[in-house]
Amino acid sequence: MKNAKRSTSKLRALFVWLDDYILLVLTGFLLAFIPLYPKLPIADLLPGYIVRLRLEDILIFFTFLMWGVQVLRKKAILHTPLTWMMGAYAVVGLASSLSAVYYTYTVPEDYIHLLKLVLHYVRRLEYFSLFFIAYSAVRKREHAKVLLGVFCISALLVSLYGVGQKYLYWPVYSTMNREFSKGVRLYLTEHARVQSTFGGHYDYAAYLVIVLPIAFAMASIVRKTWLKVGMWAMFIVSLWGLMMTSSRSSFLAYIAAIVIVIVGMAIRRGWMWGITRMVLIFGITGFFLTFFGDLLDRFGQIFKDNSAYVAIQKTVNDAKIVAQAPIVQKPKNAISVDDVSKAAVAAAVIDTTDTLPTPVELPPDVYESIPDKVVRKTPKGEEIVVEVPRVFSNNAKQLGLSAAIRLDTLWPFAIRGFLRNPLLGSGYSTLTKYTNEEFTEAESTDNDFLRTLGETGALGFITFYGTMVVAIIYLWRKYIKTYDGMVYMLALLATAYTVGLMINAVYIDVFVSSKVIQTYWMVVGISLAYAAMTPRVSLPKLKPVLMRQHGKKKKART
Repeated sequence: MKNAKRSTSKLRALFVWLDDYILLVLTGFLLAFIPLYPKLPIADLLPGYIVRLRLEDILIFFTFLMWGVQVLRKKAILHTPLTWMMGAYAVVGLASSLSAVYYTYTVPEDYIHLLKLVLHYVRRLEYFSLFFIAYSAVRKREHAKVLLGVFCISALLVSLYGVGQKYLYWPVYSTMNREFSKGVRLYLTEHARVQSTFGGHYDYAAYLVIVLPIAFAMASIVRKTWLKVGMWAMFIVSLWGLMMTSSRSSFLAYIAAIVIVIVGMAIRRGWMWGITRMVLIFGITGFFLTFFGDLLDRFGQIFKDNSAYVAIQKTVNDAKIVAQAPIVQKPKNAISVDDVSKAAVAAAVIDTTDTLPTPVELPPDVYESIPDKVVRKTPKGEEIVVEVPRVFSNNAKQLGLSAAIRLDTLWPFAIRGFLRNPLLGSGYSTLTKYTNEEFTEAESTDNDFLRTLGETGALGFITFYGTMVVAIIYLWRKYIKTYDGMVYMLALLATAYTVGLMINAVYIDVFVSSKVIQTYWMVVGISLAYAAMTPRVSLPKLKPVLMRQHGKKKKART
């Protein structure tokens, strides 16, 4: 009987503990699971569409229901510093969707088009929900530190998985196109870019823009040796991962973010500290930039005709062959990223008499001219697929295919969507269509600012990016009231990685990349919750805090 009572008592205590900390547990789990779990599909949401239902969507929905129950029981928080801004964006998004159906007619009143519109609207709300969940999970300031620790561990493991992909042929699951997004297991080839557990190398690079400033800051402030070693390891491996993505926009975003952090910390620690850290970080960055990945080559396209540069680059590339070679045999009967791409092209050929492409001048970022497929009729009236040479625009030849796609098609289409309705845009998932009735299998503008303007207009632009600005302002205002060192660090980091992502957003749709934006809103929620719980410093205690430098108090002047 006594043992039974003890078991019942322990079980009851466990349920009480879970009732108090269920959101903390679930937030910590999501903070690790979302970056670590590959983008494997569970089911199609729309026939023929690249966006699919994944396990994290189900887990987020379950956690959101738990949060809703706790809100009703007054054990979770609905009112946050960002509630009104996020609510305003939700209203604007709904108004934009209705406008797309009944005013601009950019979304036909057909169930498949309407479902796609609703899908993208709900996805935005799903991302916001993680902010509220994370904010409510932090009931004590120690909880925020625990969650940030979980974030750091998961970030280290994500980058280590990227190392395994490059040198050990660990599986790659990509969502770069419809064929890849089916959950095909791939492996990286020699020139393929590392994407770790993310669906594409651009997404992984954007995630690292959040990780790297946090890793450097934590490595600089933790005191325990094992923690400091762990944070530096996280920074080094993540920096290697950034180089192996070969993403120029993310690299520039990282530079901006890390400079903000070093300058911000130098204000408190002294300019000599800042100069030495700047030299250290840029020295490490320069080393990885030179010997790992193709990022230097991509920047070097600007100087491709300079003979001195070509000679130096040849020497560097010879060294890279050894540094970047896999250290194990490739898996037998495995499929590479290149194999799938070639198979998808070959599957379109249905006639052996198709004409072969003639040589054309290739853009600097194109290594092979894969001909287009055109359906033509024979004299007998039969339809055949004929290969015709690809025609590249002047922008492609001068700036590269990547830039030309944006300048020639994607960005003008987004501007067209904005001009259709400057206040509310043309609606979600409408910017890549040539006609209103066309059903596109994927959405991309490769400029998140233009995409937001095109889809939700000026009101959507103001409310969405205004939410991020309000979050940063809130953190800095809290620091001014508390003068807490941790709040200062959280405000500085939020400023750094938000500015970094905004730089990145000029070239990719980073704020609709699920793993990136989900992680972003959880980290922001944790930061704001910690700041909200920090007690305000009273006036008599304020003077010594203001004059503290390097851990010492200076005497106040009378």
